Amino acid sequence: MENKKGKVKLFSRPSEYLYLIAGALTSAIGAAVFYTPGHITGGGATGIGTIFYYLFHIDQGLVMMAVNIILFIIGVHFFGIRYGIKALIGSTMLSVFVTIVGTLTDYSGVLDYSDRLSVLLSAIFGGVCMGIGIGLVLKSGCNTGGTDIIAQVVCHFTPFAFGTVQFIFNGIVVVCGGIFMGFEEMLFSIIAMYISSQAVNFVLLGFGTNLAKALYVISEYHTVEISQRVITELHRSGTILHGTGIYTAKNRNVLFVIVPNQQLQRLTRIINEEDPTAFVLVTPAYEVLGKGFESLKKVADKEN
Repeated sequence: MENKKGKVKLFSRPSEYLYLIAGALTSAIGAAVFYTPGHITGGGATGIGTIFYYLFHIDQGLVMMAVNIILFIIGVHFFGIRYGIKALIGSTMLSVFVTIVGTLTDYSGVLDYSDRLSVLLSAIFGGVCMGIGIGLVLKSGCNTGGTDIIAQVVCHFTPFAFGTVQFIFNGIVVVCGGIFMGFEEMLFSIIAMYISSQAVNFVLLGFGTNLAKALYVISEYHTVEISQRVITELHRSGTILHGTGIYTAKNRNVLFVIVPNQQLQRLTRIINEEDPTAFVLVTPAYEVLGKGFESLKKVADKEN
């Protein structure tokens, strides 16, 4: 979104700065205090940083920064400068905090790792910290980079769902961690990834949420602008329905869009930036089948 002077406006509310800082710091604590001391690779740039720290004794934050700079260039190329800048801000903030927290604790954590129970505790509490932190960063409008960018690029050119591609790439990182640091650590990493994903959902949408949300958006003059940003920024499609207001008797365009839970925050921000007076109805989508979500064929095969 650009302001009237033509400059890119990255944040629309002061609270988003607080979300970004608190989220990056919380994730950094999860990575440097729990993940790395417990030899847990949580996937993405964080997991790569953990592997390099133990193989080559390179600071985890520096490795994460190097990985995310490469991914930043890819993100800018495919999705534009605004997307790239916000990804770079979030990933840089996380990398810096990981280095600071890791240096202060010497990446040795706060638990006694001669007891294997400490590794399980690290997976649990590290996953909670990482998930809550990532959720807060996403609420700020930024993201932490990593495999999210790769997954979005792949989804841009293939019919695969974002969550599926992200899981595959994170899984590759976790398996590599298992090869270099042990099979048990890989299993603990899987536990950490699951807990982290649940914590992200909790921060963004609370308990009891489903796969996706369906939105009906009524905007008097900005339906086209909102639709274009849904395509270019969220890489989703939708349907424009035509209706008539029963009070005004005026024709109205109604944009119908279904997005995964993790994209709801971004979509509502887009709507607010384009038309703060828009009327929006959000409803749970309990089962979403088709392109971009679970395939109809897969569901039919399960029932046969």
